[in-house]
Amino acid sequence: MIKLPGLIDPHVHLREPGATHKEDFDSGTSAALAGGITMVLAMPNTKPPIFDADTLDLALNAAKQKARCDYGQFVGAGPDNASMAASLADKAAGLKMYLDSTFGELRLDDMTLWQPHFEKYPKKYPIVAHSESRSMAAAILFSAIYDHPVHIAHISLREEVLLIKAAKEKGLKVTCEVGPHHLFMTSSSPSGRGQSEGRMEVRPRLATQKDVDALWENLDVIDCFATDHAPHTVAEKDSATPPPGFPGLETILPLLLTAVSEGKLTLDQVIEKMYTNPKKIFNLPDQPETWVEVDENAVYEIKAEEQFTRCGWTPFEGWQVKGKVRKVVLRGKTAFEDGKILVEAGYGKNIRE
Repeated sequence: MIKLPGLIDPHVHLREPGATHKEDFDSGTSAALAGGITMVLAMPNTKPPIFDADTLDLALNAAKQKARCDYGQFVGAGPDNASMAASLADKAAGLKMYLDSTFGELRLDDMTLWQPHFEKYPKKYPIVAHSESRSMAAAILFSAIYDHPVHIAHISLREEVLLIKAAKEKGLKVTCEVGPHHLFMTSSSPSGRGQSEGRMEVRPRLATQKDVDALWENLDVIDCFATDHAPHTVAEKDSATPPPGFPGLETILPLLLTAVSEGKLTLDQVIEKMYTNPKKIFNLPDQPETWVEVDENAVYEIKAEEQFTRCGWTPFEGWQVKGKVRKVVLRGKTAFEDGKILVEAGYGKNIRE
């Protein structure tokens, strides 16, 4: 057995409010605990999106009733809510800006709409940018102009990690994360055992082997491992218009521990990128008497039927991994042990209270 701190996932979509048939705070935080994750930060592109005081309260009230691990809720940057979002900063996990692909109240399709957010959002919390390639470069430029930390979500490309490396060497306040699917899959990876091509739809898209190699070669540039847990149902993924997104809360740690066993990664790097760095970047509180016990020698196949996520599938179906979460203690209480969730809905705490 190895003992890890309670891990932190700073990028999850728990689909509440508005799409609880895919996931909600109960099922999503149960999945987190089963994956060795004791704190999650939820994204704001829900229905309705979280972009003002009323919608933030809507999400936080649902989480208070249902969450089994600790949680924070991002507020979304919209075209005209910069003052409102800034006023909510102490209640929110951070500010999320969608600079590429989103719709409705969170769509920012003009760079002049970014400016007031960089000007007004408190600098003790980072702005998280969904940005890819050139829009990522623009986000880093805004960070430099306004001297505001920016955290780049789910990088996937060689050009992205090399630009972030150069920005860090210049002393710019930029951090980044990578998702497990962008580390372990490529655009030519076959879909999981017996699964449709639609289940491989994700944003950012899976990249080339050259891109994946560049991520591994520049692990020191990458600050966090984050799942971008984005569940959709089997019916939705197997439809003619499959929505992009993978579940990931229950598979990230075994995938990383398998990489540790293969010498591609160290346990210290896992702890750094799933505990130490996210805690520092997002200004997160301590979780006293919290730890995860893992059987590092357990070898098994990933199976969706054994998971807690509501979506009912995983892109890693049938993958053989090494390292299994046996027990999770959260704030002195055994929250998960041997496949069972042992804390009630509502045990999770809001990290900003």
